[in-house]
Amino acid sequence: MMHAYRSHTCADLSAADAGKDVRLSGWVHRVRDHGGVLFIDLRDHYGITQVLCDGDSPAFAALEKVRAEWVIRIDGSVKLRDESLINPKIPTGEIEVYVRDVEVLGAVEGDLPVQVFGEPEYPEETRLTYRFLDLRRESLHNNMMLRSNVVRSLRNRMWDTGFTEYQTPIITASSPEGARDFLVPSRLHPGKFYALPQAPQQFKQLIMVAGFDRYFQIAPCFRDEDPRADRSPTDFYQLDIEMSFVEQEEVFAAVQPVIQGLFEEFGGGKRVDPEWPRIAYKDAMLWYGSDKPDLRNPIKMADVSEHFRGSGFGIFAKLLENEGTEVRAIPAPTGGSRKFCDRMNAFAQQNGLPGMGYIFWRKGEAGAMEAAGPIAKALGPERTEAIRAQLDLNEGDAVFFLGGKAEQFEGVAGRARNEIGRELGLTDTDSFRFAWVVDFPMYEKDDEGRIDFSHNPFSMPQGGLDALMGDPLEVLAYQYDLACNGYELVSGGIRNHRPDIMFKAFELAGYPKEEVEKRFGGMVKAFRFGAPPHGGCAAGIDRIVMLLADTANIREVIMFPMNQRAEDLMMGAPSEPTNEQLRELRLRVLPKED
Repeated sequence: MMHAYRSHTCADLSAADAGKDVRLSGWVHRVRDHGGVLFIDLRDHYGITQVLCDGDSPAFAALEKVRAEWVIRIDGSVKLRDESLINPKIPTGEIEVYVRDVEVLGAVEGDLPVQVFGEPEYPEETRLTYRFLDLRRESLHNNMMLRSNVVRSLRNRMWDTGFTEYQTPIITASSPEGARDFLVPSRLHPGKFYALPQAPQQFKQLIMVAGFDRYFQIAPCFRDEDPRADRSPTDFYQLDIEMSFVEQEEVFAAVQPVIQGLFEEFGGGKRVDPEWPRIAYKDAMLWYGSDKPDLRNPIKMADVSEHFRGSGFGIFAKLLENEGTEVRAIPAPTGGSRKFCDRMNAFAQQNGLPGMGYIFWRKGEAGAMEAAGPIAKALGPERTEAIRAQLDLNEGDAVFFLGGKAEQFEGVAGRARNEIGRELGLTDTDSFRFAWVVDFPMYEKDDEGRIDFSHNPFSMPQGGLDALMGDPLEVLAYQYDLACNGYELVSGGIRNHRPDIMFKAFELAGYPKEEVEKRFGGMVKAFRFGAPPHGGCAAGIDRIVMLLADTANIREVIMFPMNQRAEDLMMGAPSEPTNEQLRELRLRVLPKED
């Protein structure tokens, strides 16, 4: 007896099945009426099969009524296509199914708000409202299958290298870990709140204290953050890793084969560079203007302040008289034309800076190479030649300059470097280039001038307790990130496992001992009962899949994402609670103050 819905999927049938009676179920991908002969592409999770029906079939009248995205079941016989009609683009392209019977399993009411066939453009708000339709598109369906396969591969690779998967709580205590918590009111404890974990950070450290080793987890993380194209505003998933009795290089050695193997498996044939350099944070900012450098672009920025100090170029010369200022150069090999230089100057202006000065080298009237541009004239030939020699530039090349305090122009300089690399075709777009960025500063000043953690507050300071006795802004942490093609994929550190160092580290950031005991009581207590040295990291799964899928929008690789305003348009979240729910939790919603 045949199955109620299908004997085969829509990707199963081939020339070997010719003559068989089959049953298929799926969605109507598209309908074509060729003068009394109906051709329907029938689609399911696995693929597409072409079915056809003519006026001689008892199913013709019923099949005439179906439209795109109706769900139908058909019975019919497999026939070989004429050789001239074979479709090599699909696995079932050698056959078609002649329909004898059809049953409508699910009709579409009204017009489709999102068309599936052809994947036409729609506003993202429309696509997210009807995400269940949007996900039927081949591109998104493939992205979700890619994500699923990536997660499976990660799990297998971690188990194969001796890691064990453990689960940690989803409801926990609030913790200052760099982002806002999502709070959950407690019904049993009125006035008190749980929090959704920003990461399993404390729990994975406690797993090490509990005597386990080589932990991993595919972990959901919840952070109330401002959205970006490469970041979800509410939740994301990460491959979470922790190891006991390790130093930094051992974490790197454990992670590289997993990530490298993953990109080799799913990278679509792009080159995966096996050399992962270590770059100090301060060098990354100097050379690339970013702590997540894109090494596919060979351009390295440089400090050229000495060539401008006391020079005839008054703007930079005067600027350098102020403490903490510098002049940064962005080399532009092959960019030596006034037209290109003016275009990049406009780019800087569009990004909030007055512009970028430049010099370019060209062939002079006598045939010799000459430097051109207002800066070259103001600097004079000797200083201009010194800049050219330092940056190893030649005829047909250019260099751009930005000056001031690094924190004021570094971000734009990094974006300009990327833009120059793209514009001049210097960036290798057919590869994945990785780098470990190390030696992050432990602390930074916030907008109000107060000392705060610049990264993970649980990292061990380099130099231990002694390092915390001097200037906090000089302290480096055993904190590291893995960058790939301009994105941060992994972040981690060697952890602070000693209570005395932890109390001092938090004290410098404005947290008294009592506050640390209150906020991190479980972890502090555990560290007093014999904690091993330990460290680890977390890799962002959404961002990894985004890179592998070759998209710059993270919502394209998340099954049911929020929009840019942290709203679930399909499910209607966030929503207003009922009065009964509020009373049960003893809460009251106050009107927003203007």
